[in-house]
Amino acid sequence: MPATLFYILQVVLAIYVLLGILSATAFVLYGAGNVDPAAKSGSAGFRWLIYPAAILLWPLLIYRWKHESYEPPQERNAHRDAARRIHQTPDQSQS
Repeated sequence: MPATLFYILQVVLAIYVLLGILSATAFVLYGAGNVDPAAKSGSAGFRWLIYPAAILLWPLLIYRWKHESYEPPQERNAHRDAARRIHQTPDQSQS
């Protein structure tokens, strides 16, 4: 039984990595410049540098590429929330 579970995990991991290699290749060649405008002028060395991370993070990159998320999401933490509350005008706080 444990050998069967181990085999299933190996197959799932192999499929994930294979899909990662395929999608990372497409992303590095065509999509990096669409997701991050600064990456449009990236050199071949830059593209080789992001390739391993693109293999591992391919679901996130495909999602951002598909939804054309050009900028990273705004970080949200207690300090930014407090600053936002302080700088709100009375009209903004009611909406």
